[in-house]
Amino acid sequence: MESTEPEPSHSRPQEEEEEEEEEEEEEEEEDDGALPLPEQPSAAMEDCLAKKMEITVSEAEKRTGRNAMNIQETYTAYLIETRAVESQSEGQCAPVESLWRRYSEFELLRNYLSVTYPHIVVPPLPEKRADFVWHKLSADNMDPDFVERRRIGLENFLLRVASHPVLCQDKIFYAFLMQEGGWKEMVNETGFQLKADSRLKALNATFRVKNPDKRFTELKHYSDELQSVISHLLRVRARVADRLYGVYKVHGNYGRVFSEWSAIEKEMGDGLQSAGHHMDVYAASIDDILEEEEHYADQLKEYLFYAEALRAVCRKHELMQYDLEMAAQDLTSKKQQCEELATGTVRTFSLKGMTSKLFGQETPEQREAKIKVLEEQIQEGEEQLKSKNLEGRDFVKSAWADIERFKEQKNHDLKEALISYAVMQISMCKKDLSLRLIVEQTYNRKQRQIRKDFGVFWRKTASDNGSTECLEVRRDVAMPRQSSRRSQAVGESVPSWPWHWWSDAAINPETWKELIY
Repeated sequence: MESTEPEPSHSRPQEEEEEEEEEEEEEEEEDDGALPLPEQPSAAMEDCLAKKMEITVSEAEKRTGRNAMNIQETYTAYLIETRAVESQSEGQCAPVESLWRRYSEFELLRNYLSVTYPHIVVPPLPEKRADFVWHKLSADNMDPDFVERRRIGLENFLLRVASHPVLCQDKIFYAFLMQEGGWKEMVNETGFQLKADSRLKALNATFRVKNPDKRFTELKHYSDELQSVISHLLRVRARVADRLYGVYKVHGNYGRVFSEWSAIEKEMGDGLQSAGHHMDVYAASIDDILEEEEHYADQLKEYLFYAEALRAVCRKHELMQYDLEMAAQDLTSKKQQCEELATGTVRTFSLKGMTSKLFGQETPEQREAKIKVLEEQIQEGEEQLKSKNLEGRDFVKSAWADIERFKEQKNHDLKEALISYAVMQISMCKKDLSLRLIVEQTYNRKQRQIRKDFGVFWRKTASDNGSTECLEVRRDVAMPRQSSRRSQAVGESVPSWPWHWWSDAAINPETWKELIY
């Protein structure tokens, strides 16, 4: 057993050297100012926070307070309630933790997550002001219906973050759910705002990067296309909602006509009254239908905002690629300068050549000192370039894994939403069909009454050109009081009558066939 153990005198120095190298690498990474990647969840932490805790945004409340400029303002606060799931499974009544948060605090949380985890497609927040609204909806951000939809969206945002394998482990997010006082100070102490990339720098990197990754370029085009398609779909849906709302409300006028008509009809009064009632119910049902449609529209809006989260990941990769290219270009330039100093060759039209002509050649001591400084800078540049390459590979690996997870989630959610929307449309069409059948039954009763009053029927007659069909009106049947004309002979034209089916019959004989048979 003693022969298998390593000698401590040989193993200790190697371990110390490895530890020193690791410490130096960590110090260099900190000096570079690079944003460290968050650790991936271990196998022991695979269970997400959503499986351990129930999270709900149960209530919204309108409040009045003063902002940072001491100006009175009105805002909406949302009540977040959390309850542990483990105690419920054990049969114990878990206490409910609750606190109030403003929408601006939700925004602060998401900004922190976006900066701290740049390789993750961070779930979006619901809209702050209503977009893609049709004329019946209010665009006011204090409207009760809009506040209720935003409450559902904020709850969905918290559930998305709590279900993410990386974001759910963040301490700031957990404090957002559990700690009401001092949370903003805790976020600001992280210094995430100093790590945020400026928009000007991101725009500069977008146009100046030379070798962009094709995968992220395609992802950027995909996010633009996704946003364009969903925006167009939401605009079309708003126009359809306006049109559908008008069609349904017109049936309310039909219901009023049927109700007034039933007052002057003795035998058909009950049927007409029933038809008018169903018309009114049909006209009022559009409010619930469009309210349910808004739920599916909000699901589409969520992925409309997800497109911006995808572009944020692409912009971060462009910035990292641009920094990598600039570091490689700077390293190449320093190597060229060192080579020129070592060989003594000077380019005529370079800055070095012009200064040599103006101030004379450098002494050998000055040249050696510059070469030594450049060699140190080249060594630092090579280490920095190696670190940036490693950081870029880790970013691509982590980002692409999260993008694949997002695509699976998107396909599942949109498929489920569209199927539910189709089921809702089928249910709506069935209600339309039932209303049509009820009104049709009322018409059929009226048709039988017409046949009884007028004694009309359809017969075939022989002629030189073949058999023809004509409408016969019996002579012995008295005409209703509303008509001043009477039928004088078999086959005579139809008498004038204020109801619309008389004019239809005069134009289309098939209408009379339906009335009679």
